[in-house]
Amino acid sequence: MSVQTLWGRIFARYYDATLAAAEQAGLAEMRRRLLAQATGRTLEIGAGTGLNLDHYPAGLPSLTLCEPEEPMAQRMRPRAAAHGATVLVSPAEAIPVADGSVDTVVSTLVLCTVADPRAAVAEIERVLAPGGRLLFLEHVRADDPGLARWQDRWDPLWKRYGHGCRCNRPTVATLAASGLEVGEVEHLRFPKAPAIVRPVVLGVATRPAAEPVA
Repeated sequence: MSVQTLWGRIFARYYDATLAAAEQAGLAEMRRRLLAQATGRTLEIGAGTGLNLDHYPAGLPSLTLCEPEEPMAQRMRPRAAAHGATVLVSPAEAIPVADGSVDTVVSTLVLCTVADPRAAVAEIERVLAPGGRLLFLEHVRADDPGLARWQDRWDPLWKRYGHGCRCNRPTVATLAASGLEVGEVEHLRFPKAPAIVRPVVLGVATRPAAEPVA
């Protein structure tokens, strides 16, 4: 077993416990507020161990959870089954669903970790139906220059500790440069977290509706 695979198994085993204090201090409420907006055919990328499952509204016609790490997916499957959700083991850069087949995509604490953020956002845009929405909650590069410098300094070490997590990604800028239309973005603080991952954003980006046929 490689060091990376071993750390992935350890990371998955202790992921929920690591986030427990933050969830109780406000992260769970952020999830609830965001996911209350999910409608229609819903797909979540980087679903981890399934911490979002209890926050989805009832009555969604379908809920698909994509997770690239098998140790995470293994822990998520019982939760997913209890909620009638489907689990796919796949990265955000290669979502195995048809073009325009999803009404809502959810990304919580994911775009910091994907290997290629632009490719992941392009995939989100591809799978969304016209008028479909991305609901996102992500920790991002700080607006404060001093904190941003500390994020840059600590990023190589944090990436190893956080199993690929990058603490200094300008995620809102990446979304704005895509074909999605970014709405109002709420700037919040990740509770009970180190300063370098404390800046978080919560918001919605929409795939523009199709142009009417003349």
